[in-house]
Amino acid sequence: MTLQAVTVDVLDPTPPYEQLRRQLADLVGSGVLAPGDRLPPVRQLAADLGLAAGTVARTYRELEQAGYVRSRRGGGTRVAPAPPATATPQQALEDAAAAYLERAAVLGIPADEAVATVRRVAGA
Repeated sequence: MTLQAVTVDVLDPTPPYEQLRRQLADLVGSGVLAPGDRLPPVRQLAADLGLAAGTVARTYRELEQAGYVRSRRGGGTRVAPAPPATATPQQALEDAAAAYLERAAVLGIPADEAVATVRRVAGA
């Protein structure tokens, strides 16, 4: 299985393992990844994203500790039968907005300019 929607942004100040953890948790919580779905092997996902295998392994460990996935030696990593509930759509949107503003700050763009860009792109 390839995870087309999962990306790691090198300009984002958030560590890559946390970017990956957040995206995978969102995919599980939204039902895009259903209980029992198999995640790619650590080495495959690392190669696909240009990350170290240890980074992906850490992500999988943290997802397992949080109850999103279950890993078995020889059986791979699969979405847990009853993953934890995730944030409401409003909370997810607020998290995305906060991440956007953090990235804008890293790029040296003030928050008001970043918001104006969203409005311009949205046609508002």
